[in-house]
Amino acid sequence: MPVMPTPLANQLLIALPALADTNFSRSVALICQHDDDGAMGVVVNRPSEYTLGEVFGQMGIEGGDETLRAQIVLAGGPVHPERGFVLHDGGLQWDSTLAITDALFLTTSRDILEAMAKGEGPQNAVVALGCAGWGSGQLEHELTENDWLTAPADSELLFELPLESRWQAAAGRIGVDFAHLADYAGHA
Repeated sequence: MPVMPTPLANQLLIALPALADTNFSRSVALICQHDDDGAMGVVVNRPSEYTLGEVFGQMGIEGGDETLRAQIVLAGGPVHPERGFVLHDGGLQWDSTLAITDALFLTTSRDILEAMAKGEGPQNAVVALGCAGWGSGQLEHELTENDWLTAPADSELLFELPLESRWQAAAGRIGVDFAHLADYAGHA
């Protein structure tokens, strides 16, 4: 059954330079779900203080090669910072998975981390602690206040680009160069 997209799902929210909220300044968030009740996403360009090996250790998960264990875990947002969110390709075979598109998924169950440690996980995956949430109408309001730009998500940005390059690269996807924007927003 095809995934029914929600209005802003699979869109990147790109914080404009004037956004002063320390949780989101210069951030890029992937919107995973968006409906009348609000929106949920994961910040994809903020490193946490943890590596995946440290998370595995805290969870009692054995295994994982050196490269996987050294992978930086993202600071996915201020909501549920104690919970893990795995953004990945590779389908719905995990216990608790949300299909964002037919090829992009968000899983919150332990089984995907165990599979990753065994070398049986998805080809592309990033792990984040916490997520971002917006109440009903809040994200739409922030968009009208010029806090965010939106751009389509793509796997290169989500899984390959270095974290420190993602903010400018995401804006570049829609032809915006933040070096040429003032650090304030205005209204016409």
